[in-house]
Amino acid sequence: MLTLAVLALAGCGHKLIAHGGKTTVAVYPDKSSFDQLKSMQSQGGPSGLIGGMGASIVTKRVDNGTPVKIGHCDLEGCQIEVLDGASKGLIGYVSKDSVN
Repeated sequence: MLTLAVLALAGCGHKLIAHGGKTTVAVYPDKSSFDQLKSMQSQGGPSGLIGGMGASIVTKRVDNGTPVKIGHCDLEGCQIEVLDGASKGLIGYVSKDSVN
């Protein structure tokens, strides 16, 4: 039983990583929201502005270093579940460079 507990804890060693001097990481509700808002932001101009505002409305900000469980990952990001802190239990999608 102890061996199973150790193996379960070993799989949960991932944390969120904030970049660019920020102290939080944006967690999107799902991959499609992430893709849509990133696409709008990359277009620049009015679409980029709307994409930036949309991201601030749609995302949940989670503290840097918060432990997470990683689910499915693709080339752009990972599905995560927050394991501790004020957002414990939150399930969402983050960019790949936002998890270790």
